[in-house]
Amino acid sequence: MAVLCYNYTFITYKHMRILMIGQKGIPAQYGGIERHVEELAMELTKQGNEVIVYARSWYTKKTLNERKGIKTIHTSGVHTKNLDAITHSFTATINALSQKPDIIHYHGVGPALLAWIPRIFLPKTKVVVTFHCVDRYHQKWSWFAKLMLHLGEWAACNFPHVTIAVSRSIKNYCLNEYKCETTYIPNGARKIVASEPNLLKQFNLEPKKYLAMISRLVPHKGAHYLIAAWEKIKQTKPELIADYKLAIVGDSAFTDYYVSGLKKFAAKDPSIVFTGWAQGKVLDTIFQETALLVHPSENEGLPLTVLTGMAASVPVLVSDIAEHLELIDDKNFLFANTDVNDLADKIINILENPMMASAKAKQNQKIAHEVYSWEKIGERTEKLYTDLIEQPLEKIATEIA
Repeated sequence: MAVLCYNYTFITYKHMRILMIGQKGIPAQYGGIERHVEELAMELTKQGNEVIVYARSWYTKKTLNERKGIKTIHTSGVHTKNLDAITHSFTATINALSQKPDIIHYHGVGPALLAWIPRIFLPKTKVVVTFHCVDRYHQKWSWFAKLMLHLGEWAACNFPHVTIAVSRSIKNYCLNEYKCETTYIPNGARKIVASEPNLLKQFNLEPKKYLAMISRLVPHKGAHYLIAAWEKIKQTKPELIADYKLAIVGDSAFTDYYVSGLKKFAAKDPSIVFTGWAQGKVLDTIFQETALLVHPSENEGLPLTVLTGMAASVPVLVSDIAEHLELIDDKNFLFANTDVNDLADKIINILENPMMASAKAKQNQKIAHEVYSWEKIGERTEKLYTDLIEQPLEKIATEIA
């Protein structure tokens, strides 16, 4: 009887050349994808890999070519709301064809539309897409942009070798909508520097005497719900928040009309503070010194703002969308999505129960450190890359008599 014996030849990559496409750039000034890419790139670099991040010149200084071991390449794009991401991703993809990468990693469903290019022209390169969010639900997009983002979802599920979902709800969405099996690797909670309370003075804020929302100011993030709830509390429980302020931290992302409306609505209330974008030590201090972080978003991937607030050991109040429920399931810290009255009631309950809020803050920090550390996420992502690359290069069949 003849037996076939198969010998496999594998190649092991200890150091990979990894290209990131789709983000605006690094260092992250704002934007969840940008913070995700920066943290992931730092972890992959620590593990001995070469990481190149493509950047847009309006976001990252052209003079920045390397940061913390991460290389940056600037390519051109059309800086408008609908064309910025896709045109920059196209020029980055064309540049990537000459870089001899082991991995090309696209971030977001819009950039995923171009993942077919390296699949055809770089057949030995492995292509990965991270599905960060169902972007077509966001109100800021035109009907045509939403159509292209819908097509981008299909591309994210069909063009790459592997699709990563940052939340279990997105994993289920891809399976239900596109029959696509994805790999679940969540977002992480970044480490933040020690608080410097004096930095709050520029905004006329005092430690533990303000509530904060930290986000891009776009309609689906829900700042208007929070401001309306704040005004309701001022009417029903003025003594409770007499010493508090509401800090809205962030600014426009091609949504000047929306930000203008928010500021006009809040113009007569000096307790509402718009800080604009905050970065570095200032941002970390705002996170750590808030009495309550509120995230009233209608649609998310797995929100980095919430994860950072959890890591900062502060209580976090969130809307009851599926992505938030993956992080926080205590009903005292959940409000009915888009419901201003429920949001106001939950804020009142938290401020009236400081011991409950303190206990939740400690629990949040424990979960963030144990489950959502970037070190673990970097290790899981690197393993995914190496599993993709370490495929049989040659199969030899030997007949044994």
